[in-house]
Amino acid sequence: MSQQLRVGLIGTGRIGDVHARSVHAHPDTVLHRVADVFLESAQRVAGQFGGEATDNPESLFSSGDIDLVIIASPTSTHIDLIDQAIDAGIPALCEKPIDLDIERVDRLREKANASSVPIGLGFNRRFDPHFASVHERTQAGEIGQLEQLLLTSRDPAPAPNDYLAVSGGIFRDMAIHDFDMARFFIPEIVSVSAQGFNQFSQDIKELGDFDSTAITLRGSKDELVLISNSRHAAYGFDQRLEAFGSEGMLRVENLTDLNVRHYGQREVEARPAYQNFFLERYLDSYRLELEEFLKAVRGEASRTPTFEDGRMALVLANAAAESAVTGQTVTL
Repeated sequence: MSQQLRVGLIGTGRIGDVHARSVHAHPDTVLHRVADVFLESAQRVAGQFGGEATDNPESLFSSGDIDLVIIASPTSTHIDLIDQAIDAGIPALCEKPIDLDIERVDRLREKANASSVPIGLGFNRRFDPHFASVHERTQAGEIGQLEQLLLTSRDPAPAPNDYLAVSGGIFRDMAIHDFDMARFFIPEIVSVSAQGFNQFSQDIKELGDFDSTAITLRGSKDELVLISNSRHAAYGFDQRLEAFGSEGMLRVENLTDLNVRHYGQREVEARPAYQNFFLERYLDSYRLELEEFLKAVRGEASRTPTFEDGRMALVLANAAAESAVTGQTVTL
């Protein structure tokens, strides 16, 4: 491009830092404005990656000098900020989940879907090179008719209690990535059955949430999706995918920093530990997520997840939460 796109960033927590790095590293973008209600945090990110810092996120929409905005602020702010972005005509890439309240999402749904302003949802795992390869090869028919999709997602350790208390629970916070991945492969999900477990964390139980889940989704063509989640894994960040079809199977295993194995007298095929944090495992996916959204900003065809994708992931999360409490399968 002859001119860099000027990016506004709202939210400078952990995920905001990731987006700031992606913008800073991309040759076609420059971080122009950084907003956070905690001004020191905005100044820290602006000092490291560039841009003008402010504690007033709304000021980005009236500035008249940004070409797109990345929304990485708390979930409760997402809907209002997307609404402002549409009104200002500024393309917005918003972190997941779109909101915790489906009624708030639905009040903006018609406006968002009818708008010509690109609105993208940050389901970055669609752009992970390993998962994307399996999806592409499955779509090409390499394993025949897709029959079963197995998704494993386990964190190294639970997030702090103050975060978990406002996260919306394991289905809306953690498993929502898996719900979107399920729809990436099988767009038409017709029923949800889920169980929630309290296996190890009294703190999470006292919050009225689960620390582990088992989820079954059914596709419109009788495809089966099995999702396993846990808030802890002693061996690192556990992220696996298996697509099973009539003519074969494709699988993504956990990653290590080095693909080197040790052979000795006491052990063989010993490998380094798995990557232990989502920033290590999915660093490339955030970079590719930004690249794909830039296509939408330029008016090109883009595979960026839409507002409707964000809504449907929340619908599945709500159905799973209902099923886990009632013990009943929820039909969509």
